[in-house]
Amino acid sequence: MAIGRTDTETTVLVVEREEQTAIAAATARARDAASIDTVQSVSNVETALETLDERPVDCLCTAATLADGSGFDLLEAVTGPDRHCPVVFVPEDGTESLASEAVAAGASEYVSRDRPAGDLADAIERAIATGRRRRDRTERARQFGAVFDDAESYAWVLEPDGSVRRANDVALTAIDATAGDVRGRPFVDLPWWDGIEADGPLRTALERAAGGNVARSEVTADCDHRSDTPRTLEVTVRPVRDDAGTIVSLLARATDITDRAELEAELRASEELHRVTLNNMTDTVLITDDEGAFTYVCPNVHFIFGYDDEEIYEMGSIDDLLGPDLFDREELAADGVLTNIECTATDKAGREHTLLVNVREVSIQDGTILYSCRDVTMRKRRDDALTALHRTARELLYAETDREIATVVTDDAADILDCDASGVYLFDTDENVLRPAAQSAGMNELHGPLSSHRAADATLPGDVYLEGENRFVTDLRSTDAFSNPTSDLRSAAFVPLGDHGVFLAGSDTVDAFDDVTKEVTDLLAATAEAALDRVERERRLRERDRELKRQNKRLTRLDQVNEIIREIDQALVRAETREEIEAAICDRLTADDRFDFAWIGAADTGSDLLELRAVSGTDEGREYLDAVSLEGDAAEPAVETARTGEVTVVGNVADGLHDQPWRSAALTREYQSVVSVPLSYDEFTYGVLTVYADRPGAFDEVSQTVLAELGETVASAIAAVERKRALLSSVSTRLEFTVADEQFVFTRLARRADCTVSFDGGVRQHEDGATVFVTVEGAPPESIVHAAADLLAVEDARVIDDGRSGDGGDGGADGGTVRLRFAPPFLALQLADHGVLLRRVEATPSGADVVVDVPSAVDARESADIVSNTFADVELRSKRRVERTTARDLRSALLDRLTDRQLEVIQLAYYSGYFETPRERSGEEIATMLDISPAAFYRHNRTVQRKLFAILFDELGLPASAA
Repeated sequence: MAIGRTDTETTVLVVEREEQTAIAAATARARDAASIDTVQSVSNVETALETLDERPVDCLCTAATLADGSGFDLLEAVTGPDRHCPVVFVPEDGTESLASEAVAAGASEYVSRDRPAGDLADAIERAIATGRRRRDRTERARQFGAVFDDAESYAWVLEPDGSVRRANDVALTAIDATAGDVRGRPFVDLPWWDGIEADGPLRTALERAAGGNVARSEVTADCDHRSDTPRTLEVTVRPVRDDAGTIVSLLARATDITDRAELEAELRASEELHRVTLNNMTDTVLITDDEGAFTYVCPNVHFIFGYDDEEIYEMGSIDDLLGPDLFDREELAADGVLTNIECTATDKAGREHTLLVNVREVSIQDGTILYSCRDVTMRKRRDDALTALHRTARELLYAETDREIATVVTDDAADILDCDASGVYLFDTDENVLRPAAQSAGMNELHGPLSSHRAADATLPGDVYLEGENRFVTDLRSTDAFSNPTSDLRSAAFVPLGDHGVFLAGSDTVDAFDDVTKEVTDLLAATAEAALDRVERERRLRERDRELKRQNKRLTRLDQVNEIIREIDQALVRAETREEIEAAICDRLTADDRFDFAWIGAADTGSDLLELRAVSGTDEGREYLDAVSLEGDAAEPAVETARTGEVTVVGNVADGLHDQPWRSAALTREYQSVVSVPLSYDEFTYGVLTVYADRPGAFDEVSQTVLAELGETVASAIAAVERKRALLSSVSTRLEFTVADEQFVFTRLARRADCTVSFDGGVRQHEDGATVFVTVEGAPPESIVHAAADLLAVEDARVIDDGRSGDGGDGGADGGTVRLRFAPPFLALQLADHGVLLRRVEATPSGADVVVDVPSAVDARESADIVSNTFADVELRSKRRVERTTARDLRSALLDRLTDRQLEVIQLAYYSGYFETPRERSGEEIATMLDISPAAFYRHNRTVQRKLFAILFDELGLPASAA
């Protein structure tokens, strides 16, 4: 809805029902008195609102009752804080209460219709004047608000005494405060002015404004708590007067001028910098007239020429300083400026300088030509040196050795560094010495041959190499680290070449290395180091390639060996006898000419001679075995392995050819390398496997390891075959031993308990050891349990039968049965792996008797060796032949039928006295010991008895009376 006028025409809108015209008529009569230009009439609220939306009016006159509502409805729609249209409320009949209600609803004037027309005209005139004043105040307030709420500046309204009445949002946000936090507080004490003295410029500005003057001040303060950087502010304080001219408030505004202040400071600093630069820059500016006479000389002229400005003026002409004919006058006139004119000039000390001169036409006071001179002597030298260094770098690309690089560097150093002498030391890693690899002719003349230096000695080359830092020596005679009375070298540079060595450059003058020479020396050394690194990398790559080729050869041989091993494994699975295994091994090793010759030998019973068991390969193999000695003291690899039990490798048969006869016999048959491995499993040796090849070094470390593992695999396979044959054999050799080893577990138990401990061969094997039942005589069985408590070989000991009779008597107090659980390795299990049965052990405090049965298929001598190797002190007491009555005796047949659990139950019952009369243990007691139910115990008991009787009567054919 429009709320104000945009022109100077005065308009009044009358709202009353169509049948009522009193308000319109009264308004028309009041037009002249109230200066009304236009009167417009409508009959309802809706039309009135549409009219106000289209065009603003200066006054609205409304009746109390309208066609579509009431005058109060219209008042509610057109009045409010943002509306400025004055309303004259004209009811038909006026009352004081209605007048109060109309004024409360927002009416500017109240005049009842029955009042004289002059009263309505006066009311309209007052309403129009009120509306205009209200619009003016609103406009001024809007303008002040726009200024006050400017987001680019801080603003405050202050009391005349300087306390804060109001602050804009920007100022409050800067200190993270609310209006209530600052209202009434002294302006100068607020957080905006942290760091400013209270009686400083702000206090002065407030006092001047309170006196009626506009005051300005520039301050620096931490006015914004969101930033750690102080800000520079321009603060303006203005007095605010009322209509009477009295100062009623102060308006303070602060504008952030930090950027402007910084720019001004930078400008001042820049001006100062330019003044200092002009006096200290190395480029020299000269101005002359057309005749060449100086009109201006830069104060820094001495930097290049060594003369001060007065001496330059005295020269009179530029030609005396830079030489005649420096440039073409016509060319300068045509172009206006000539740049980078190279010339040479001699300074006051007689030194020659290379200059780049820019010449420009100017008009500065009396001067017409400006000369800008830059000394490029050092740059010229550097460019020349870098050009020479570039040529050297290209040459080093083709160097292939360290010494070739050293020679190139020393030959080119004179041109690159403009020095008299140079040399290169290379580090000998084997002897920890820096050795001279190359030196120039100038070094020979000034110093003579360079000497070697140990890196650890206190010498200049050694120190530089270890520290990795350059060393430029002004005068060599002032240092003892490189002293040589006959040397004419005075100054020198020592630069490390990484891990490769040290570069040396020298001169016969003192302090010959300026900044350019030092820089180029570093670059030359770095170039040499890069070339040495390249050669080193290429050398390592070549070595790596050779190593990769060697590894590929080894891997190829290993693949061949692995293929042999796979074939052998397949053959071992199919083999039924030891002879088949041994023949298959030799055949597979010599198949496809992999190896020339292979054979297996075993020690002959009763002698140290190796007996041939299997052979394969070239025809010369058997001839070789006939030609060499295979006795126990021979040096042949197979005999050596049989004697030591270790792998024997001969990488080159030709070495020591005349020292050992077997080598000549082998080399005659083109056997150039040999490996012999023992066929051993669980300390049991079945012989040796020996393989021969027609090339030296055929058996590398990997091949040796594979063949050694193959020997163990073959021995394990032979042991398995022997065990199988042992199970099928009915004839055995019984060996009885006397063991005096104090560490034998049965002897230790007997000695600790001071009794006799016997074991009759019943062994129950499980995953982590074995369980046996031992009989104790001469001591309570509990003593064995106590004796085994701290033995690592015994994992558990439990009394099964305490030797007492079933009626509680003491007749068996010194005897009984104990179940022992042994940790691996256990002698019975070791013997069983090779088909040998531990039949009996009887131990006393002084020693033990051990009885084993060796099936005829197993070598009795090797079985005896197992027992002998197990104990420190053992003696074979007897050896006799025993024979089974049938192919399957009662024990074997019964063990084949029983499960491990059934065997455990019946053994525990037997040794616990369950079958004694009277019973020493009841079935319930044994069940508790086994941690099973009594019913399970009786079921296992009956099952075992039934299987035993079945074997006795059904399979062995015993008559019933034999039971």
